[in-house]
Parts: sequence; C-alpha cells; structure tokens
Amino acid sequence: MRVLGVDPGLTRCGVGVVEGVPGRPLTMLGVGVVRTPVDADLGHRLVAVEQGVEQWLDEHRPECVAVERVFSQHNVRTVMGTAQASAVAMLCAARRGIPVALHTPSEVKAAVTGTGRADKAQVGAMVTRLLRLDAPPRPADAADALALAICHIWRAPAQNRLQQAVALHTSKGRTA
Repeated sequence: MRVLGVDPGLTRCGVGVVEGVPGRPLTMLGVGVVRTPVDADLGHRLVAVEQGVEQWLDEHRPECVAVERVFSQHNVRTVMGTAQASAVAMLCAARRGIPVALHTPSEVKAAVTGTGRADKAQVGAMVTRLLRLDAPPRPADAADALALAICHIWRAPAQNRLQQAVALHTSKGRTA
C-alpha cells in the first residue's frame, strides 16, 4: 500500500509518502513541506497548498491519503487554518477518487511510539527508526506526515475488517 500522509497547515503543510504492508519493513518514497507565505491572502495560500498537494499526488500516485484529523485547540485562528488546509488535501484526493482516511494526533502517536502522549521528538525518532533514515525529517511537520502514513498502513487492515463486519451485521439485520 502506498500512502500520502498530510500534516495540514497553512504556513507549513507536511507531506510524506510511505509504501509497505503491516509486519514488513516500510519504505519512505518522499517527504517534504508545502509552504505558503504568511503575508499572502488566504485564497492564494489555499491555492498554493492545493498545487503542492496535487504535485505530490501526480508524482507519487498514492492509493490512499491519510490526513491528520483537526482537533480543538485554544487558538481558533490556528485551528481554522489547519482545517482549511485539511479540506484542501481531502478535496484534491476526492477529486481523483483516492480514498481519504483521518487519524487523530493521539492515534498517530500511539501507532508509531506506543503512547498517544508522545512528544514531537519521540515521533520523529520513531519515524527515523521505522523508515531506517539517517536523521529525523525536518521540520517536524514532515516527520508528522510520515507518521500519518505509517499509522494508516498499520491501522487500515483492522479498520477495513471492522467496517466489513458492521456492514455484514447491518445487512443481516435488514433481511431478518
């Protein structure tokens, strides 16, 4: 499975592509950050995020896009920018018919470090180890994007089985 992880943000939108299957070594195919100028108006910044995500989709052709689920923060302005960048990434994937999965920060941290309370340094260290990199990707947004992709590769099979079981149970309930 090839997954594009997106750590949404208006100033720095982390992107990373990981390929692999659960239980086998994973491979990083690319990592980076889509940057937008802080002084540009919102519309232009969103277009820049869109263009950046589109480039990554064109270049890497992922089977799925994993985006960090926006969570409530105290800074409403930051949440709004994150939500807007997140929506752009989801739109780009949906336009191409690529499935989108949302993962919370604590789900991602737990998947790659074993605890949902890990800090940025711990996530970066584990991403480095899991992908056999020489150094943690910088900035942290790039490492977070790779962590999202890893989380999805490891969690998707279990999530798919759960969805199939629910669908089967629901369809049996209708025919009974």
